Amino acid sequence: MPHQPDSPPPPLFTWEFAADPYPAYAWLREHAPVHRTTLPSGVDAWLVTRYVDARQALADARLSKNPAHHSEQAHRTGRVGIPGERQADLMTHLLNIDPPDHTRLRRLVSKAFTPRRVAEFEPRVQQLTDRLIDSFAARGSADLIHEFAFPLPIYAICDLLGVPAEDQDDFRDWAGMMIRHGGGPRGGVARAVKRMRTYLAELIHRKRADPGDDLISGLIRASDHGEHLTENEAAAMAFILLFAGFETTVNLIGNGLYTLMNQPAQRARLQESIARGESELLATGVEELLRYDGPVELATWRFATAPLSIGGVDIPVGDPVLVVLAAADRDPAKFDQPDTLDLARRDNPHLGFGHGIHYCIGAPLARLEGQRALATLLTRLPDLQLAAEPGELRWRGGLIMRGLRELPVSFTPELPGEVTERQL
Repeated sequence: MPHQPDSPPPPLFTWEFAADPYPAYAWLREHAPVHRTTLPSGVDAWLVTRYVDARQALADARLSKNPAHHSEQAHRTGRVGIPGERQADLMTHLLNIDPPDHTRLRRLVSKAFTPRRVAEFEPRVQQLTDRLIDSFAARGSADLIHEFAFPLPIYAICDLLGVPAEDQDDFRDWAGMMIRHGGGPRGGVARAVKRMRTYLAELIHRKRADPGDDLISGLIRASDHGEHLTENEAAAMAFILLFAGFETTVNLIGNGLYTLMNQPAQRARLQESIARGESELLATGVEELLRYDGPVELATWRFATAPLSIGGVDIPVGDPVLVVLAAADRDPAKFDQPDTLDLARRDNPHLGFGHGIHYCIGAPLARLEGQRALATLLTRLPDLQLAAEPGELRWRGGLIMRGLRELPVSFTPELPGEVTERQL
């Protein structure tokens, strides 16, 4: 049985909570580390907040990613409310299937995210980064979410998938609709998903007739050589790589920049290291930003397929379990001074990209984009500062991702011709 605290739990999933969830998570870790709560959708779920329990749950085969394992009672009462569940033809993807299908699909797509393939993609990421900064550098102000953190990973993942340049702004519009309004099945979001699904089906047909050196062509080649990848699976794979691959990086860059602008000593240390041409602090710094205020607040849904115990609490079959990565990564039982940002932190086994067989397959690309984005911005716009009070900023509410809706900044405008060398 869970420990019963003397005081009631703090309110969860409010706007105030979204702005700073860490005090509430600290209370849960101490008083109710495996906590049953009613989510805003009306679904009852378990929140797992301690690091040791979170790591166990992420790798426990009894916790399925397949929503079909959700309890029948929740289905009968119409309370499931899992984002996007009605878009069935796009839902057979890596985030909600189990082995052996998960093993097969992950093997197919893993070739796109090898260290060698990602390293080869670095010049393109740098080109996109500089191009986006060019669009506002002479102005002296910008919204770094909409003008930088949002488009950078969209264009990068479109390039990887093989989406032609002339079609990439459509993807930016569709993704913008989904990130603003969540993954629900109604209204503009449903139309955006339908348009994306139609486009992906057409693109798959085009790539089959005229393949290139891109991820969709690679998936088609694998399918044609006996891997049995259906068209729906190919479209769903492209969809989830686009959606999960870009939103995570948007929040990594946005949250990271916000944190650095509120931590002047750590920021100055990083800028000095970058100016010296050193890469170590930049690499450890991105890992620390992932731990300290990472893009993924809760891991995606899991459902108990057998009775199990987490942290001494019995979880019934069919119950949803949500691993709170943001809480686990601030656990003082695992991290020294977890509420302190230390860009040079070395002992940092954070769970920002998950753990186990569902560890984020796009982590190498996200790290590359985060490092290039931070290094280039802090070099080209060295006096970057917030153009609003922290309390005025709005955070997107939601269960899985946590990030800013906007990030207004000001800086000394970059003069024409000031940057004379670019990696194109």
